[in-house]
Amino acid sequence: MSNKLDLSSVCMESLLEVPSTLSKPKRRWHLAFATIYCSRALYSLLNHPVNNKKRSKTLPTSPSSFVILNVKPQHGFSNFDQHSLTQIVKHKSLTQLLELGGVEGVAIVLETDAENGIHGAVEGVTCRRKAFGSNTYQEPPTKSFFYFVVEAFKDVTILILVACATLSLGFGIKEEGLKEGWYDGGSILVAVFLVISVSAVSNFRQNRQFDKLSKVSNNIQVDVVRDGRRQQISIFEVVVGDVVCLKIGDQVPADGLFQDGHSLQVDESSMTGESDHVEVDTSLNPFLFSGTRVADGYARMLVTSVGMNTAWGEMMSTISRDANEQTPLQARLNKLTSSIGKVGLAVAFLVLTVLLVRYFTGSTEDENGNQEFKGSLTKADDIVNAVVRIIAAAVTIVVVAIPEGLPLAVTLTLAYSMKRMMADQAMVRRLSACETMGSATTICTDKTGTLTLNQMKVTKFWLGQDPIQENASSSIATDVLKLIQQGVALNTTGSIYRATSGSKYEFSGSPTEKAILSWAVLELNMDMEELKQTCTILRVEAFNSEKKQSGVALRNKADNKVHVHWKGAAEMILEMCSTYYDASGSMRDLGHVERTTFEQIIQGMAASSLRCIAFAHNQLPEEEHEIREATQKLKEDSLTLIGLVGIKDPCRPGVRKAVEDCQHAGVNVKMITGDNIFTARAIATECGILRPDQDMNNEAVVEGEVFWQYTPDERMEKVDKIRVMARSSPFDKLLMVQCLKQKGHVVAVTGDGTNDAPALKEADIGLSMGIQGTEVAKESSDIIILDDNFASVATVLRWGRCVYNNIQKFIQFQLTVNVAALVINFVAAVSAGEIPLTAVQLLWVNLIMDTLGALALATEQPTKELMEKPPMGRTEPLISNIMWRNLLAQALYQIAVLLTLQFKGESIFGVSKKVKDTLIFNTFVLCQVFNEFNARELEKKTIFKGLHKNKLFLGIIGITIILQVVMVEFLKKFADTERLDWGQWGACIGIAAASWPIGWVVKSIPVSDKPFISYLKW
Repeated sequence: MSNKLDLSSVCMESLLEVPSTLSKPKRRWHLAFATIYCSRALYSLLNHPVNNKKRSKTLPTSPSSFVILNVKPQHGFSNFDQHSLTQIVKHKSLTQLLELGGVEGVAIVLETDAENGIHGAVEGVTCRRKAFGSNTYQEPPTKSFFYFVVEAFKDVTILILVACATLSLGFGIKEEGLKEGWYDGGSILVAVFLVISVSAVSNFRQNRQFDKLSKVSNNIQVDVVRDGRRQQISIFEVVVGDVVCLKIGDQVPADGLFQDGHSLQVDESSMTGESDHVEVDTSLNPFLFSGTRVADGYARMLVTSVGMNTAWGEMMSTISRDANEQTPLQARLNKLTSSIGKVGLAVAFLVLTVLLVRYFTGSTEDENGNQEFKGSLTKADDIVNAVVRIIAAAVTIVVVAIPEGLPLAVTLTLAYSMKRMMADQAMVRRLSACETMGSATTICTDKTGTLTLNQMKVTKFWLGQDPIQENASSSIATDVLKLIQQGVALNTTGSIYRATSGSKYEFSGSPTEKAILSWAVLELNMDMEELKQTCTILRVEAFNSEKKQSGVALRNKADNKVHVHWKGAAEMILEMCSTYYDASGSMRDLGHVERTTFEQIIQGMAASSLRCIAFAHNQLPEEEHEIREATQKLKEDSLTLIGLVGIKDPCRPGVRKAVEDCQHAGVNVKMITGDNIFTARAIATECGILRPDQDMNNEAVVEGEVFWQYTPDERMEKVDKIRVMARSSPFDKLLMVQCLKQKGHVVAVTGDGTNDAPALKEADIGLSMGIQGTEVAKESSDIIILDDNFASVATVLRWGRCVYNNIQKFIQFQLTVNVAALVINFVAAVSAGEIPLTAVQLLWVNLIMDTLGALALATEQPTKELMEKPPMGRTEPLISNIMWRNLLAQALYQIAVLLTLQFKGESIFGVSKKVKDTLIFNTFVLCQVFNEFNARELEKKTIFKGLHKNKLFLGIIGITIILQVVMVEFLKKFADTERLDWGQWGACIGIAAASWPIGWVVKSIPVSDKPFISYLKW
């Protein structure tokens, strides 16, 4: 008992250690909970025996309305029943929350400071993660290698081959014994196993690659306050007790409670299916759920549940997701595969019929020259064995005829390009975007952060009609200076952190907010914390890309007067003003002449590529304030203009070249920005989007509102001419995308705001910004540009074209093999009653062209030449005239050579039938090896350019040649081959190498632009 009392006293001491940083009310809460715990602990020790093992550990269920807290010291801080709090939030039980002391009471139990967040950075986070779990969700188990093996076995042709091989194996062992009889059937089984293994390994690796990319895309950055410092952390690092800062477009990272904020509206459609936004506040609905999105306003939330304990986690645990996405190109290739497969089936059926007829009419001979079928004299086992061999040969023709490597090639090239694009600062969220980007004809880009560096700094400040020089805050009238400081400090979503009085300031928020805060603190000596203490915020209208302004109503504690502050786009704020402060602090009327002067000041700053922000203010009588409170609207007229600031955001280095590259590639670049028309024009000219000779009168530059007011016919007529759209809203951007698509353009759009989501979804390729982009924008996009740089957009365009080009290379290579193999086998079967290539040999050819060929050709890197061609249209055929020219020439050459060997090979080389068949097999394989080089370039004659850079291609060619030598020279019985001498090898290589000069000559033949088979639609 004494030991237990000692232990309890230690626990009590740890509870009674109240953090000094807590405010007095919170200290009282902490001590109250500690006292309750100590009382219960002492009572329990005095009334219950120590070894009561049978006592239930679970809390009794109670019909009463109150919640039982299981308060006990765990991992160094007081803890409570996690399940109870989870249920309170999940069921939005306000009554039960109030019984806990509201949000403040929960914060005390969680040992969280409402202002400064959790304490003890590393140790505190670790303890909380142990106590409450991590912010991760259970995911469906990843597909194992065995799964892909089973999937490969589901191929009907493979199953028929396995059945034939098994029968052949059984009959062979029965007739010739185990030592000799297993070769025919066993070799087919080994070849099938090899094909399946390579296919399964490839698919397994790609699936793992996609899983990794998926985890990266889910790794969202979240703003939290810890130890009084606002910082960004991964969503997976959020713990119970964290204070999370939310703004428009953010994803709520966990379940929690609204702590403080303004005008917060949340989109809970992911949870409830309801599209209406839900208002969240302290009094009526303080509950926030993981996975929902902030639609308006800003707030700070207290995290109460993470990971699988959240409502979203519970829902996710019941959902199994399958990320198998078929891209449009894969769908087209499947149709192509199906069409070729039908031809292959028809040829295989004819071969099967001819071989069976010739066998049963006694027209075939065995290896010794004896007639195989002698009617009733032939054993049943021999008949079955012969039929099985014929069926296996026919089925193998189908295996070779069906280009199964096409879908694999798409998967490989997409996976490879996704991995390389990740290194080039582009994360692909939807596979289809990789290939669609190659067809893009127009890119609509944002300005801020994409074309510019997003490193903003206030460089100009105008008070009235006079510019104020740097470090001249002392010359500003005290009253006006105070209003400017108020307008900056209290009408912002940014924050300032300073560890000690001597350390540097840390500014957080959007780049614009950080620039203004930095200017106000360093130039105007603003003290944000002090200003917050002197005023009470009554209402906030948060900034969004449609309004382009934000406002705040506040009450001054000193004189109890209500003030309204507005901040936003200079010309919009100017329209709301009727008076202004001059440099001396006097208020003057804003007449027509003065208004024109201010407009010229704004235009002058804009022409210097500055973003113009204006500050305005008004003091409200109490009666007017009460009326506006009822309508929930801030005063938007008769304001007093306080001042103007010009913010410089320099263009990114290299952006002009990237724009020129896109234009050279036949892709139009349009800039859509919220800045005014003068700033937009200056930046567009600097970036190369607009030529200096294109002024605003030739319809190259237009404002969003003007574009909206055009008639539908006018919009369709002018949309191609527009290069810059200024003062645009997200709806203007959406309208432009729709117009461009109607005109047949393939449109890529960049966006970062929540309201950009409709345009990102409407576009053929949505590109969101990884740094400044909101989570809503990222979710709506296909590709995330991780560095917010337009040069990365140009890189994505290059990779998109590379994907399409690589697929076309592989199609040309594979169809050459398909055509040649089908014709050779069909002609030989019909004329001679036999096929020159055995099942094992055909499976080896299938492996070369399907898997190794896909690996070699699908991993070619993008070249400069890709950006010298015009974009590919939506309806352009998959197999171009150039490809038909190349593949038919090579296929006809192979057919001619191999049929000559089939019928005259024995006499030409003076060899036996077995050696002749080996020569045909060897020549056929080597022809594919040499043709693989031809396939590297569809149009150019220089097939070796850049070859040294593609080590994978060279490695695969080397492996193929080595394995071919092994097949011919060392696997005599397995591959049904005979060893060849040096002269015969030289002849095979010489015949195959002739495909290079043939390819060189053929590429000189011009082709028509009209599709060769325009009446066929793949």
